[in-house]
Amino acid sequence: MRSDVIKKGLARAPHRSLLKALGITDEEMKKPFIGVAQAANEVIPGHLHLKNIAQAVKDGIRMAGGVPFEFSTIGICDGLAMNHEGMKYSLPSRELIADSIEVMAKAHAFDALVLVPNCDKIVPGMIMGALRVNIPTILVSGGPMLAGFHQGKNIALSNVFEAVGKFQTNSISEQELKEVEDCACPGIGSCAGLYTANSMNIWAEAAGIALPGNGTIPAVDARRIRLAKHAGMKIMELFKKDVKFLDILTKEAIENAITVEMALGGSSNTMLHSLAIAFEAGIPLTIDDCNRISEKVPQLCSLSPAGRYHIQDLDRAGGVFALIKELSKKRIINLQAISVNGKNIRENITDAKILDNEVIRNLENPYNSEGGIIFLKGNLAPQGAVVKKSAVHPDMLRHEGPARVFESEEESTKAILEGKIKKGDVIVIRYEGPKGGPGMREMLTPTSAIAGMGLDKDVALITDGRFSGATRGASIGHISPEAAVGGPIAIVENGDFIKIDIPQKRLDLKLEEKEIKKRLSELKLPSSKIKSGYLKYYTNFVGPADKGAVRSI
Repeated sequence: MRSDVIKKGLARAPHRSLLKALGITDEEMKKPFIGVAQAANEVIPGHLHLKNIAQAVKDGIRMAGGVPFEFSTIGICDGLAMNHEGMKYSLPSRELIADSIEVMAKAHAFDALVLVPNCDKIVPGMIMGALRVNIPTILVSGGPMLAGFHQGKNIALSNVFEAVGKFQTNSISEQELKEVEDCACPGIGSCAGLYTANSMNIWAEAAGIALPGNGTIPAVDARRIRLAKHAGMKIMELFKKDVKFLDILTKEAIENAITVEMALGGSSNTMLHSLAIAFEAGIPLTIDDCNRISEKVPQLCSLSPAGRYHIQDLDRAGGVFALIKELSKKRIINLQAISVNGKNIRENITDAKILDNEVIRNLENPYNSEGGIIFLKGNLAPQGAVVKKSAVHPDMLRHEGPARVFESEEESTKAILEGKIKKGDVIVIRYEGPKGGPGMREMLTPTSAIAGMGLDKDVALITDGRFSGATRGASIGHISPEAAVGGPIAIVENGDFIKIDIPQKRLDLKLEEKEIKKRLSELKLPSSKIKSGYLKYYTNFVGPADKGAVRSI
């Protein structure tokens, strides 16, 4: 056992003394030590209950003969951090979380790990840290929030952001805005739509690093507690068989997870995190690989914010493995990939079935013939840009319009809410990339305002920053190279025409190459706005978005 280095032999008497101060008995010293990393806090609705999930995991570990040690990581609520300085810290927190998992697991010589995250950057951060340690590991999330209910319809957080835009155009009253605000988020769990948190928890299930049901069982459902107990028991099986994290999280597993995300039309952030996870795993993965997968995967689900269904509907319709079983008929799933439950994908989908053909459609009746997320390239994004195609109105799949350039998210939001954006415009928000932001902020406020004001069929928004999984519309992010390193987005001027061709995977600035080169040669980049603190460190070492925005050291 790895943990023997802190508990075995006469020289480890001081170590055992410290462990006994925790209440560890001589009998427990002979058993495997299992780290239980949870991100519970009283800030994130999706994390408020994670100590309960962690306790169930520990119960399972003890039932199976292990000794659990619970510890914490940080976590940021992206919704609360949205549209102010706080969002600069969201993506950078992923690296801190990864570091904390690595540091705690290595320093205390755990024999195995159970990861208990739920939201946004916490899920990929924990996965990335566990990959560095590469011991038996399983992930169990806190589960999705139930949808709210308003005027006969299920709603979620994105509806509140869009309601602000509706209020600005006098489409709804202040009273109705208050009603939406009060009922959209009815309780604990990761926000109910197919936003980044739920997308990544489904990603983990599809990749085989979490048990079936991880991505869809609601947070308030007792099945979630039972799932956590089973995760605690299963980690002991993985330990006994010495099945390490990298034995499960292979290239095939990552491609299976991306395939499922494409079929769902999930958050564009999952592509950023997939690239980062692959980097930590030492697995080559590029945006071209993601496009290759997207081209052969039909979109079989349309969930909020693009559609009217929520994660609870996906759960009742058969869940992730029902979707995988349907995709397997097209031979685009690696059925030999193994899961933490000891079975391969073929075995896991044996009894799965679709219970609602509108929530999960059959291959013969897809929502779209290709995957819901694609990467674009062109003279405006030489290294790539990403768009959630599944959430784009058909009229905006091809668009050409004049640029309205803004140097920050705040500037653009102010212009949108003041009615200064016209039909046909292409909003350009720059210096919001990994280095330029810094932190590659999500742009849910401006995109939701556009949708709420009824302009999502007429206005595009492009940025070197990111978009929340709750975003819908012609929103193109992750433009690389970013403005802060001299990418072409930095030379766009008001009135320049931008051509978007999503079917052809193109994003172009309609200027002669000679003019583009001239502007780039004359470009003078602004100095960094950050002079100290963690963001200064992050700015110095973060890599480009098309490589996952991982730390370059």
